[in-house]
Amino acid sequence: MIESRELEVHGEDGHHWSLSARIPENAHAALLWLPALGVAARHYLPFADALAAHGIAVFAHEWRGNGSSNSRADRDHDWGYRELLMFDLPASEAAIAGAYPHLPRIIGGHSLGGQLACCRLALSPESAGALWLVASGSPYWRAFPAPIRYGLPLVYRFLPWLARKRGALPGRLIGFGGNEARSLIADWARTALSGVYAAQGMTEDIDVAMANIDAPTRAVLLSNDWLVPESSLNFLLSKLPRSSTAIETLDAQALGIAADHFAWMQQPQAVARHFAERTTDMAPHP
Repeated sequence: MIESRELEVHGEDGHHWSLSARIPENAHAALLWLPALGVAARHYLPFADALAAHGIAVFAHEWRGNGSSNSRADRDHDWGYRELLMFDLPASEAAIAGAYPHLPRIIGGHSLGGQLACCRLALSPESAGALWLVASGSPYWRAFPAPIRYGLPLVYRFLPWLARKRGALPGRLIGFGGNEARSLIADWARTALSGVYAAQGMTEDIDVAMANIDAPTRAVLLSNDWLVPESSLNFLLSKLPRSSTAIETLDAQALGIAADHFAWMQQPQAVARHFAERTTDMAPHP
């Protein structure tokens, strides 16, 4: 039996949202799952169901500005990595720990969600004992193969400019992410241009903290994903030198669907199976 739950979460700055949860009987681990840029938590419920069938409780976080979040990005409402890492994720972690204190914890994510999972674990090493990534890598332009890399700096400068000009990035209109806060896009573009994780308003050296992460890290690379090629994933993993890392590349045959950045979400059983088979190498938490 798998229980479906919505955990109401309130951040310290007035932001609130729901954690969409799938809780199996006799769960042996709890995963906080972070979505890709502009993707609402509900789109990961098939993945949550697939993992729950393997005994893993899944809590799909809602990014500020999406789905159940009470905020929407516009000229008057802005946020960046600081708010996501220091306000929202700790509140989701606390909700999980309060409801299921006995379960060992995992943090993971898809695309930008995987990057911010790395950053959050770096800032709060006690928050999880393992790190899971799907189609996630650094956006750093030099980490991409030629010829695509040569056009990326222009894109990475244009998107923050557009977000500033409009008050928020019109992602739905241009086909990149959702309608995103301008400071979020600025933080993302800073990493994309420099290769360094940093956030406006934060004094912590996130890259130094990432180098101290010591947690088993498992990554799924999709064979047809031009948004996250192997070189992009490898650059991200190079920031975790103390962590044992393992990469599994899945193709369309393994997935039963196109092996691209988003299609796996419609048929996530192979991805879920890959992770479920590897929960035994977790460090115990909490």
